[in-house]
Amino acid sequence: MGEHSTDILLQIFIIFTAAKVLGFAGQKIQIPPVISEIVAGILIGPYALKLVRVEEWTLALAELGAIVLLFSVGLEQKLTNLLRVGRTALLVAVLGVVLPFLLGWGLLALLDHSQTESVFMGAAMVATSVGITARVLREMGVLRTLVATVILGAAVVDDILGMIILAVASSLTTGVNYLEIAAVTGLALGFTVFIILVGRRVVRQAAHQARQFAASDPIFALAMVICLGLSLVAAKIQIAAIIGAFLAGLVFSEEELAEGLREEVSTLYEFLVPFFFVGMGMQMDISVLGRLDVLLLAGVVTLLAIVGKLVGCGLGAYELGWRPALQVGVGMVPRGEVGIIIAAIGLNMAAISDEIYSVTIIMVLITTLLAPPFLKMLFSERPMPEARLHSSGDVV
Repeated sequence: MGEHSTDILLQIFIIFTAAKVLGFAGQKIQIPPVISEIVAGILIGPYALKLVRVEEWTLALAELGAIVLLFSVGLEQKLTNLLRVGRTALLVAVLGVVLPFLLGWGLLALLDHSQTESVFMGAAMVATSVGITARVLREMGVLRTLVATVILGAAVVDDILGMIILAVASSLTTGVNYLEIAAVTGLALGFTVFIILVGRRVVRQAAHQARQFAASDPIFALAMVICLGLSLVAAKIQIAAIIGAFLAGLVFSEEELAEGLREEVSTLYEFLVPFFFVGMGMQMDISVLGRLDVLLLAGVVTLLAIVGKLVGCGLGAYELGWRPALQVGVGMVPRGEVGIIIAAIGLNMAAISDEIYSVTIIMVLITTLLAPPFLKMLFSERPMPEARLHSSGDVV
């Protein structure tokens, strides 16, 4: 084994060990593992102890962890339930996009920042990190409740709308390209609808064919091929790869093979998912916490980011009752990796300054850290029953 390979193996060992040690320690004092793993990333990352570096392979490993996480979340859902809450989820997503975008864009425009920078800030405040909320809901065993179903359905729509806004923001650097915006919108919507409508039929036929030709049970391998394939397609058409993974899990969720598949995926989940959350923490530059102007702006942006989701998504889900509406609002608060991705794209395109990038990262970190404990409190005080819906899609 070469020196470079040994160095990579050492970093993998440090990342995984730090995630598990802090995760176990955090559980002792009732801290969700997702927070412990992000803190682990901050501590061992290049801006603190410098035990590990942010490199292309660490980012790829983190994305693989996110893909496994969302595939697992999709497996826990029922496609029929997700479709039945479609109207509510759509309303939650649209209101949860419009209000935060207007708040983020309006604040920077009011402070005389450029139009492009203002739009990028609005875009960073739009997209919900379904990975953060999904991890907490999964650990609490409430993924099949009505509220969780609405949150996950809204997050899918939310991410698609976020990518459309990102396409608009990116086009502002070279002039508005309406054709590109229309193409991204059409591909994102078409991909999602196509997978939902025909995915189950394709999976059923593929599983039948695979079992005829394979000596051992091929379902896990087939599931991983479809998961990675849809993630790749999603990334290629400029929506998040994790949406493809979620849709892949969703099309397997109602087949008779889903139960055994969940058990096989759980081992992969335990190993790979921590790399995603530790990777998020590793990218946080804690030196920006020493600048008062950055902290003040970050505080205002974070407050607006929280209020935007609580009010927008809460109003969208208000027909479910005030408490479920609050649960949905809190569940949509964390920005996570999506906000980081948008900020990184803006920085790489020189569309936003280092200051605004730092503000966005702080906002992402705080919303990511705040949501899990509040979600845990809201769900543990009065657990939600599983979704019960009329065939028309109305909630009962």
